[in-house]
Amino acid sequence: MQTLIQQLINGLSLGSIYELLALGYTMVYWIIKLINFAHGDIYMLGAFWGYYVINYWHFNFIFALLSAMLVCAVSGVIIEYLAYRPLRHSPRIAALITAIGVSYFLENGMSYLYGSSTRSFPQIIKQVNYHIGGVQISNIQILILVTACLLMILLQLIIKRTKMGRAMRAVSVDSDAAELVGININRTISFTFALGSSMAGAAGVLIGLYYNSIDPLMGMTTGIKAFVAAVVGGIGSVPGASLGGFLIGLLETGVQAIGLSAYKDAAVYLVLIIILLILPSGIFGKNTKEKV
Repeated sequence: MQTLIQQLINGLSLGSIYELLALGYTMVYWIIKLINFAHGDIYMLGAFWGYYVINYWHFNFIFALLSAMLVCAVSGVIIEYLAYRPLRHSPRIAALITAIGVSYFLENGMSYLYGSSTRSFPQIIKQVNYHIGGVQISNIQILILVTACLLMILLQLIIKRTKMGRAMRAVSVDSDAAELVGININRTISFTFALGSSMAGAAGVLIGLYYNSIDPLMGMTTGIKAFVAAVVGGIGSVPGASLGGFLIGLLETGVQAIGLSAYKDAAVYLVLIIILLILPSGIFGKNTKEKV
């Protein structure tokens, strides 16, 4: 029982990272039906920004987290403006290929500028382990869980209770009709990219604290797993992305716990296939009928 609870705690901590990334994927798809494969690399930029400001500007954790969210939000807006907006009315495959290209550009650009070697993330918060009933939980794990949950709640409040949130919901339903009633489509989409990218920036700083290492290619595998989490939960659904992130984190730690660490990635994709066979729209996804 203690082992089960321990793996549950580990899985929820890792799942919190996937949750934050999955939220970015699902929000962009919700608004413009685009799979932003560069999202994982925005997460990598957040990690490197946190590494830089903590090492050289001596920021504390809060300022490092907030500044990474801001930098990634601006990066997301720039990427949307330069790479995706000119292709908004092009076939979806063109935007998809562009997203993959932007991903490779960010990865190789960071490798060229800073080298491809792994760097140790500064442990600005000293790790303290608490032992409760034979189960170990660290202050870093608690911090990750609390931060991820607070950001998810904040995101829900923005979507449900703000004017921009109403605009986002309107654009997601019918962008042409939303434009006719006076909603600025470009500003709404840019805001969505900023919001999703800021979540990725927060995830980058948190994963640096959790694993104590970062590298320019760190967003590739993690980004794909977060995309799987969004699809499993029902891409386009914020609660679904959160649930999917936690499920993928629990699955990955569970596979490692039984001694099959080499197959943890395969297990994630196997679950994706099973979910899509049973629930093609994901757990919280909605089946929509299209007139042919």
